[in-house]
Amino acid sequence: MTTPATLAVTKGHGTQNDFVLLDDRTGTLELDADLVRALADRRAGVGGDGVIRVVRSADLPEGAAVLAADPAAEWFMDYRNADGSLAQMCGNGVRVFVRFLEHLGLADLSDGARLAIGTRAGVRYVTRVVEGYAVDMGVWHLPGGEAARTAGHDALVSAAGLVGERPALSVDMGNPHTVVALASDAELDALDLTRAPAVTPVPPEGTNVELVVPLGEEATPDGVVGHVRMRVHERGVGETRSCGTGACAAALAVATWAGSGAPSVWRVDVPGGTVTVTMLDGDRVELAGPAELVAHGEVDVAALVRGATL
Repeated sequence: MTTPATLAVTKGHGTQNDFVLLDDRTGTLELDADLVRALADRRAGVGGDGVIRVVRSADLPEGAAVLAADPAAEWFMDYRNADGSLAQMCGNGVRVFVRFLEHLGLADLSDGARLAIGTRAGVRYVTRVVEGYAVDMGVWHLPGGEAARTAGHDALVSAAGLVGERPALSVDMGNPHTVVALASDAELDALDLTRAPAVTPVPPEGTNVELVVPLGEEATPDGVVGHVRMRVHERGVGETRSCGTGACAAALAVATWAGSGAPSVWRVDVPGGTVTVTMLDGDRVELAGPAELVAHGEVDVAALVRGATL
């Protein structure tokens, strides 16, 4: 693998969760943590919450399990957090990844097709919908099991601007989440998420922390829809304008707290917009929302890395 002198990049976002996108369909780019950090740097680089590389599943060690699960998952979303660390999954990132594949002519969902995408959390299936794209995010579960479901929590969270420790519920979306319910918009707005919330017990691989305000339910022509507002601190990134897996975790936690009569569809408001979370049969969940590509350009790699080290 090599690092070229210049690198073609695309900037995209899903509800303002933004990414630097790379076309590496030949599998020749050496994408190390230093290059990821430099690309994601908002002052010396392109800027983003993470870096997403288009690569064939067959060209990555992680791709073997993906292709065994579904040989149609030709393309793998190689997602890295802004700090250079690997991430299992990114719900907003999958939508932007598919939008990028369509831009490159590597996929076409215009005829209602369902596209299989490889990720470190397994195969994800994407279709085009009115909002943009809908992603079957796979099976979710509560790491704390039935004890956590019954108690409504299995962790404690403290955060700057929040009075006292608060009970929280762990949700696994292929990546780890810890969801905290707040009483009001005022509590949510008062949070200082420039510092990572403290979680007890400390998750061994870190966790995304979602702070949510349940906003009730509303009747629509298609049935009752739940509504929540959320902010999120993502591991390896910091506060982001949106988090797709986090929106799913937030809706699932609130539905768990609400009990058996909870709606199966939830509208989740994040600082960058709104996404829709739908609970499917078999403990699966779907995320729907927009995906935009906003710029295409070329990076001088030497200048990029030099600027990042100053």
